[in-house]
Amino acid sequence: MGTDPGLRRLALRTLLAAFPGSAPPDWALELLRDGLAGYTLFGRNVRDPDQVAACTAALRAARSDVLLTIDEEGGDVTRLAHATGSPYPGNAALGAVGDVGLTRRVYRAIGDELAALGINVNLAPTVDVNSAADNPVIGTRSFGADPVPVAAHAAAAVAGLQAAGVAACAKHFPGHGATVTDSHHELPTVDVPVQVLRERDLPPFAAVIAAGTRAVMTAHIRVPALTGDGPATFSPAVLGDLLRGEYGFTGTVITDALEMKGAAAAAGGTGPAAVLALAAGADLLCIGSEVDATLVERVVDEIVGALDDGRLDLARVEEAAGRADDLAGWTRTVVDAPPADGDLGYAAARRAVRVEGVLAGLGTTPLVVQLLAASTVAEGRVPWGLGPHLAGAELLPIMATETDPGALRERAAGRPIVLVGRHLHRLPGARELVEALAAAHPVTVVEMGWPSDWRPAGARAFLTTYGASHANGRAAAEALGLAG
Repeated sequence: MGTDPGLRRLALRTLLAAFPGSAPPDWALELLRDGLAGYTLFGRNVRDPDQVAACTAALRAARSDVLLTIDEEGGDVTRLAHATGSPYPGNAALGAVGDVGLTRRVYRAIGDELAALGINVNLAPTVDVNSAADNPVIGTRSFGADPVPVAAHAAAAVAGLQAAGVAACAKHFPGHGATVTDSHHELPTVDVPVQVLRERDLPPFAAVIAAGTRAVMTAHIRVPALTGDGPATFSPAVLGDLLRGEYGFTGTVITDALEMKGAAAAAGGTGPAAVLALAAGADLLCIGSEVDATLVERVVDEIVGALDDGRLDLARVEEAAGRADDLAGWTRTVVDAPPADGDLGYAAARRAVRVEGVLAGLGTTPLVVQLLAASTVAEGRVPWGLGPHLAGAELLPIMATETDPGALRERAAGRPIVLVGRHLHRLPGARELVEALAAAHPVTVVEMGWPSDWRPAGARAFLTTYGASHANGRAAAEALGLAG
């Protein structure tokens, strides 16, 4: 006896899947015809604008109201520009500039680009308040550490995206900014009273709800006072009582990827995670990035099985599918785009640069040393640094833990050294290397990650970009007088 076709279609209407390659395979199109809500596009689906437009057109031909989502935050998280780095600075840089009008314009430009390619939901902005300087997954994706300006920029970002006809999805509710572990790899815990969340983490969510955000994304974090031992994604207290009840959100609740360890490990797999998320009040389930037809059918079978055995209520799943349909209906609005400003992101990145100390004396001959650092899953392997923007300066990539300061001084041969890194205060070996060099050599430091209070003694200058996008790299090279 097979799966009930009506229940299978209902389950599919709550799912966001993914597929490999630059064009949708036949199984991906067939799932849309069967009722699948939509797909999330990743860097591996993106080759160039014409290809992306052809890809989304093929998906839309299979289902006209398909939801096509993407993580296009600007800054360090980009899918469209994964091969080069984003032409827009990210949230930390926009927060450093402090111009909410600029934030709105940048997000409008991102929205216009997505709309032109046929993408109708942006899994952005990140509205988490980055209160933990060592946060390994949010950092420069946040507008800052103060909830008041973060709330203002978050609302402006939502307004900019949705003015382009692209639905915003504010993330990660109830706030991922105080975590010091990455929910892609484990379940982080934020062990604070609910009142702390209301004062520190929740004001930006209140602001985006007031601004009309069409969607909110859940966080795979544990807040014992609210969620007990499980993540917020599985918590009726978080999604029902807090988000829907206290904050009055009526739009679509989208989960973070259910393949992430913060969800899948807590539930015993992606299928069980889907059931728990739906039962808690989520509407649209991101299965993950490594998806095939078999995984989709396995999740569908789990949902249908839960409907059969009483773990899920039919009315709850129908409500979820209805909210996914409502989101798709809103995104069918056609909006005229203003003329594109190709320098908008670069001009914004220039305004974000902060310089402490003196930059004089670099000329065009310094040794530029880039301290290699791993990328998070959210960021992916996107190029970063000053390399593409240098005119004449030598670039040397190194591992901080494998480099001798004396050997670097010999390599510099009397030239000043520019040290470029991300999150230098917590990069293994970086602090020791920078301080040893600065004690005996002219050194300028460029911090392209989330800045800490650490400043290396003896450094001539410390330059902060608040992000590592292509735009941030160009801005730093220009500030140093090294740009071509």
